[in-house]
Amino acid sequence: MLKINLPIIVEGKYDKIKLSSFIDATIIPTDGFRIFKDKDKAALIKKLAEKEGIIVLTDSDSAGSIIRSYLKNIVGEDKIYNVFLPEIFGKERRKSTPSSEGLLGVEGIDRKVVEAALQRFFVDNKPKTEDSDKITKAFLMSVGLSGGENSKEKRNKLLIALGLPTAIAPNTLIRVLNDITTKEEIISILSTKI
Repeated sequence: MLKINLPIIVEGKYDKIKLSSFIDATIIPTDGFRIFKDKDKAALIKKLAEKEGIIVLTDSDSAGSIIRSYLKNIVGEDKIYNVFLPEIFGKERRKSTPSSEGLLGVEGIDRKVVEAALQRFFVDNKPKTEDSDKITKAFLMSVGLSGGENSKEKRNKLLIALGLPTAIAPNTLIRVLNDITTKEEIISILSTKI
């Protein structure tokens, strides 16, 4: 069982059930968009984030992005560790049809994929905090991932190569890249896969 010392915020009860089967952590579901009206749950999440922060692990679809953004507004960006799962098309076993975007949610993603996504962000159950050689907007521009011809296509290919969804906001992208990779790895991926 993977032990994580930070609370994990997920979208729904089935996500919580799935993660609880192989992760030892406090796992709180937002109950989807109900979090927008549930002031008690929002207060709980804010309180949990005060000490060392929270992990946000939502689906890779637009609903997951909206919930992430809302949580960022509640607790502050500096208290959130965004863990992203790759965009995998399919449908969960318990559902008769796929989601509107056709993507698997947290509950439908293979356990090993979820564990790998979490382990990219954490060393010895604590968030990676190395500050040297940070990835910046200037670095992304210098390697053609921002502000240039075909930069969006290159960025999407990099994200796919890293197993991340392609719909990550620009400022969140820099933070995520700093959490999971290095400049050297990005340059290596760009030279071999893109």
